[in-house]
Amino acid sequence: MDVDGVDGGDGENTDSGADEPGWDVDPDDESGAAVVATVGRQLKAWREAAGLRACELGAAIGYGEDLIYKVEGGRRIPRPELLDRADEVLRAGGKLAAMKRDVAEARYPKKVRDLAKLEAKAVEVAAYHHHNINGLLQTEEHMRALFAGWLPAYTEGEMDRMVDARMARRSIFDRDPIPLSFVQEEVTLRRPVGGTMVWRRQLERLLEVGKLRNVTIQVMPTSCEEHPGTGGLIEVLKFPDGTAVGRSEGAFSGRPVSDPKQLRILELRYGMIRAQALTPRESLAFIEQVLGET
Repeated sequence: MDVDGVDGGDGENTDSGADEPGWDVDPDDESGAAVVATVGRQLKAWREAAGLRACELGAAIGYGEDLIYKVEGGRRIPRPELLDRADEVLRAGGKLAAMKRDVAEARYPKKVRDLAKLEAKAVEVAAYHHHNINGLLQTEEHMRALFAGWLPAYTEGEMDRMVDARMARRSIFDRDPIPLSFVQEEVTLRRPVGGTMVWRRQLERLLEVGKLRNVTIQVMPTSCEEHPGTGGLIEVLKFPDGTAVGRSEGAFSGRPVSDPKQLRILELRYGMIRAQALTPRESLAFIEQVLGET
């Protein structure tokens, strides 16, 4: 369930042929596309009511005519600042600016929105990661370095969108404290993703989060001869009504599951992994040791 998704550059350009700031609409995301289409229709209605052509509105708010048409046509997700400027120029009284809340979720890939909604409802989160540091624990620099290494290469806009989506999920740490349990393979701590300084700041982030009262971070030593996590990541989210959802790369074809029998298998494996890993105190000491070696 640790899934994370596309944006133009940050600069402004009034050349109508330029690829301007905004996010592409995922054609497979019906709910997100519907929101963007609604926002686009409202923008067009306000523009026409003001007696402005698309090129005139674009010039007034610092964007190109082509982008205005794409937004109005529901083919481009507008950035918040575009809606703010359009609201002011078109004297919409805050009605266009208010749509930023609707657009905020649509800018993220659907699978990330779905995961974020589950995390927002969860009263307990447990996650074991073996290749990379869990997305909730990553620094922004670390995220960018990871995405930069993926093939085929992402555009800068795609990378920005995925990083924004993953950073937004970190709001889970700002909620009322819920138990958050993470187990990381030792190799994820020792891989210098992004270079030494990015690596160091990532280790410092782990130490910072690991000291929160509701968070436990444990390290699975590479020297451990037997452990049931060799099948891949395991994640389990539990909800207030007693239900849960889980996923593992090594079980049930990697699909999310909610059946109690299947969840017990994942919880059994995760429980054994936690038992074989270093204790939370030993793990923080180990992370400090790795940090000292960098």
